[in-house]
Amino acid sequence: MGKTEFPEVKRSLFILNPSAGVLPVNIIISKELQRRKNDLSYFKSLSIDESGSHIKQSFDKFDIFVAAGGDGTVRSVASELVGTNKVLGVLPMGSGNGFAKEFGFRVNIPLLLKDIKKAEHITSDVIEINDILCLNVSGIGLDSFVAHSFDKLKTRGFWSYVWVTIKNFIRLRPFHVKINLDNQSISDDLYMLTVANTRQFGNNAFIAPDARPNDGIIDIVLLRPFPKILAPLFIFRLFAGTMKGSRYVQYIKTDKPFSIQTEETRFHIDGEPVTFSGEVHVRIRRDVLSVLKTRHNRL
Repeated sequence: MGKTEFPEVKRSLFILNPSAGVLPVNIIISKELQRRKNDLSYFKSLSIDESGSHIKQSFDKFDIFVAAGGDGTVRSVASELVGTNKVLGVLPMGSGNGFAKEFGFRVNIPLLLKDIKKAEHITSDVIEINDILCLNVSGIGLDSFVAHSFDKLKTRGFWSYVWVTIKNFIRLRPFHVKINLDNQSISDDLYMLTVANTRQFGNNAFIAPDARPNDGIIDIVLLRPFPKILAPLFIFRLFAGTMKGSRYVQYIKTDKPFSIQTEETRFHIDGEPVTFSGEVHVRIRRDVLSVLKTRHNRL
């Protein structure tokens, strides 16, 4: 029936990361987007810079920009939308999809198009770490070591992530960290330090069960060294959202900027490996990102 069949849907642009997720899913999504080319607009991006340039060029033509990829793709698209009146949507195709799960996005293009047609949105906070955008969860320790190892793999998917996590856990050693907060300073040896805007890493692994992306609060999670024989219990608590019940875990909430000092340089931001040396600065920016409201959103 031509390009005018769904005029409301044409207000959206899908930015597809052709390298995200496992290959079969990516192929299926790519074919579905191609099949619906009369109903929507999409662009295959080969890099973060290319995504940013295309969004800037298309900024006045669309109201909703949909990141079709993993958390890294979502962050690259969101970085162009923060502080504007444009809306972020997500078609989750990554290994963890932490941000997408928190906002109720599903791998279902017809449902997503219906949500786009309604065009309702909610606002979200973002965290900045050394001026780099963080939407979901960042940190240093086991999760960042896994991110750096996973980035070197040629394969993707949940089980690849599990295997890399097991290998990193076996050789995990404590690292020393100092956290300088507004009213206190914490100096300790840790297995993991997490800075959270939402509850989970991805795959419903709830590291910060009380975190909310629109409460103006940064949740800090400190995981102290524990007997490795207890690993199955920690895994159970992580997916059950009951980590707060462990004496090895400490939770801190703050709405103020703070800094992190450590000799370890391997961090991650939204699951993407980054390297920092020297003091790391963290702050929150409240209500600066508009996110498409889905029928499955529970915020």
